[in-house]
Amino acid sequence: MSKVRVAGFSVSLDGFSAGIEQSLQDPLGKRGPDIFQWYFPTRTFRTMVGKEGGTTGVDDRYGAASMQGFGAFILGRNMFGPIRGEWPDDDWKGWWGPNPPYHAPTFVLTHYPREPIVMEGGTTFHFVTEGIEAALEQAKAAAGSLDVKIGGGVSTVRQYLEIGAIDTLHLAVSPVVLGQGEALFAGLDLPALGYSVTKHEAGELATHVTLTKT
Repeated sequence: MSKVRVAGFSVSLDGFSAGIEQSLQDPLGKRGPDIFQWYFPTRTFRTMVGKEGGTTGVDDRYGAASMQGFGAFILGRNMFGPIRGEWPDDDWKGWWGPNPPYHAPTFVLTHYPREPIVMEGGTTFHFVTEGIEAALEQAKAAAGSLDVKIGGGVSTVRQYLEIGAIDTLHLAVSPVVLGQGEALFAGLDLPALGYSVTKHEAGELATHVTLTKT
């Protein structure tokens, strides 16, 4: 049976999964890249951005798994880009260039309608204005027997946790403190929502923790 998963989601020691003031210059917010230092050196990431080499240890294994087995993705509006409000035009097509890393139907949560965007490599961005449950229903239908990945950002993951829709949550806990940013777990009682830690493993530059909904 297909599952709804979060995978490869970085979080700082003080609980932030994005920095403040996201912009075109700072897609992850200020200091946001600090929590992804475990991922950037891996062979998986370097291959994704067209480079050779990279580490092949525990961090790379989790990094590779974070993009495998998915038949559809769900992204929040902020994860897709820095534009707010009405779409001014059709020019913005995401952070990733003509061939995004998803290679599957990708559903973007937004309050503002927009026609689907067909990209290279099998990615099509669909813009969903009816809310998180409608997006999940569409993503599950598109994924078939494969899993659905809740790709972020922080607000999107929190919303799906709140309704108990996520089956497994893999966090890469980075040994850094951001001080401020977007808090992943603030106000969430994960045990009350049915989540518990089922696996943890130390990587080279992060500790990988998996929570599962019972």
